[in-house]
Order: sequence, then structure tokens, then C-alpha cells
Amino acid sequence: MEALPSMSSNAEHLMMKHTPLHVEHLKLGAQLVDYAGWAMPLRYESETSEHRAVRSAAGLFDLSHMGEIEVVGPQADRFLDYALVNSPSAIAPGRARYSMICAEDGGVIDDLVVYRIDTDRYMVVSNAANAPQVLLDLADRSTGFEVSIQDGLDDWALIAIQGPSSAAIVEALTCTTTTDLKYYAIRPDRIGSVDVRLARTGYTGEDGFEVYCRADQATHVWEQALAIGTPMGMVPAGLAARDSLRLESGMPLYGNELSAGMSPFDAGLGRVVDFDKAAPFVGRDALLQLRDSPSHRVLVGLRSSGRRPLRQGYDVTDSSGIVRGQITSGCVSPSLGFPIAMAYVDPSEAAPDTQLTVPVRGSTEHVVVVPLPFYSRV
Repeated sequence: MEALPSMSSNAEHLMMKHTPLHVEHLKLGAQLVDYAGWAMPLRYESETSEHRAVRSAAGLFDLSHMGEIEVVGPQADRFLDYALVNSPSAIAPGRARYSMICAEDGGVIDDLVVYRIDTDRYMVVSNAANAPQVLLDLADRSTGFEVSIQDGLDDWALIAIQGPSSAAIVEALTCTTTTDLKYYAIRPDRIGSVDVRLARTGYTGEDGFEVYCRADQATHVWEQALAIGTPMGMVPAGLAARDSLRLESGMPLYGNELSAGMSPFDAGLGRVVDFDKAAPFVGRDALLQLRDSPSHRVLVGLRSSGRRPLRQGYDVTDSSGIVRGQITSGCVSPSLGFPIAMAYVDPSEAAPDTQLTVPVRGSTEHVVVVPLPFYSRV
């Protein structure tokens, strides 16, 4: 997999932000790393075993470092249509949509999940490293709209249950059925005496749920989930497994496949941008120009015939040794058993079955362009 943050000392942990579940991670012997300024579990035992548990049963993740931003008011829908690239006004209450916030030049500030909690209330969930900037940009863009932007980071904890057994685990946790909770939907629910927001969303390529609860109730939810899920094969899982799971599923990661220097079209996510909405939105003119301009890079999947992992930052070359691109994410796939990677390459090298090479420490790994995703549960 691409390089993840190195492990940190106890003294360094004291300088980082802690999620409400920090003590629980210490009890479970998690190896902690600095991730976007947060002390987060990289793994509890083995990232491979945690990855495989998610594919075969379920994994339990602490995602409380993610940013939750409440957007509330009678013009919340109009405001988000202006601030983001698609149309949150078209989201029905109780549903969610993948979105992006872009700069005026079309660069991606962050990719987001937008939940419509009620007619005039949304919850925007951002990546941890970008949460302060997203909050600032939304506040700046709210001028002239009857809307309130509220930072909910310290109010909410986020716990994910992902994998084919997740529905059974969540039903046992909530004592309610999940059959009527569609993919990318959210509803109020209860775990014991705790009120939660239960969403059928995730970042692993498996069926899964994300539980939003108040920060001071996170330990109760986590302990209840472990008590019920462990006999069903669920294990706590860290950042390493989450990264290999999302990579196998072809899901972009901000800082790897997405950045302020890239547009949605670079990452093959132009479908997220809604040019048909009536009102203008931030970055529209630049994005139109980028949509209609020839692309100079294409995001592709690579499969290696060797055994060495293909890491972020490695060059991708043609048979003559000319650099044609760069790897953005890579790992040895625990599900598939061979090295995989995502990379940006020249459009001339992006067709499936194109043969390329990756120089690795004085030797050459042979790779082939393959369609994304590498893995699909369907």
C-alpha cells in the first residue's frame, strides 16, 4: 500500500487530537499513527487479517476524525447548490449524495458526502485533513444566504460497521430492520438508550453502515458493537485495512487521486458535476472549460505481474523507459493476491491491456492497465 504515517511515541500522542474512542484503542493494543493531526489506529493486529475480515464478515472502524458540518436554514438547499458542484437541493430528506467542493479554478478542495437530514438541515461530511478549510470556505460562500454553518466536529463521533455481516450486526444493535434503509440513505435510530443517525454508506466496497452518535456516547456504541459483532466475525480495523479496501474498490483518496491541483475530470469523476442546475456555482466556468479541453492525464488501474508493492510516487514508464505517469496509490491486494495500483498516465497509455513498466529500486516491474475497480462484491 502507499506509505502511511509512521508510528508515533507516547509523547507525540499527547500532542495530537484524540477521538472519543482513544482509550478504547489503547485497550485493544492498537498501533497509533499521526493522521491529519489525529492519533488514529493504523492496525490492531494485522492489516491483512482486518482487511479479510471486512471482505468475509465485518470490520469496526473509528472515523471520528472526519469533519461533520451542519448546514441549517430555509435557504440551505440553494446555498449548497451554489457552494458545491452538484445539486444537494435534489436530495430527498433521508438520503445522501457524493459531492465535491471546488475552487474557482476547478481544483478539488475536498470530496464530501452530503446527507439531507430534513428539509432545511444537511450534514456535510469532509475528510479530516480538509475539514477546517471546508468549514471556512462554506462560511465564506454563505454570504447572502439565509443559512447557518455549524462545526459539528466536537459534537459527533462516527463509527463504521462494514462487510457482508454488517446488516445482521446493525439489526441486532438497533433492534430494527435494515431492509428498508437503502444505499446512501440515513435515518434516526437508537442503540440501546442512545440516539444515533444511521447511514448505509461506507468506503470499503462492501455493504456497510456508518453510525453518527454524540461524542460522549461513542464508547457505549463501540462497546455494544463489539459485544454483538465479535461472535459474528467482526474485528476492529484500522487505517491500513481501510486504505487497501478502498483501493481494491477503486475509490479515490484525497491527497492521492484528488487534490487542489486536480479537477473532478482528471479523476474520472466528471459525472459528479451538475452543469444543468439553474443557479451558478463556484468553479462552474473553469469546470466547463476543463470538461471541454483535451485531458493530459487519465486515472487508471494497474496490475503487476511481480510481487513488489507499487507505491505512491513511483514513476510509470513505457517500454522505452520514458515516464508516462505516476502511481497515486498501491498495495499488494489482500483479496486478489497480487500488486495493484492506481496511477495517472498519459491518455495514449490509458487503454485497457496497455503494457507499462514501473522502476522499483533498480529493477523493473511489468504492469498492465486494467479497468477499475479491481474488486467488486457484485
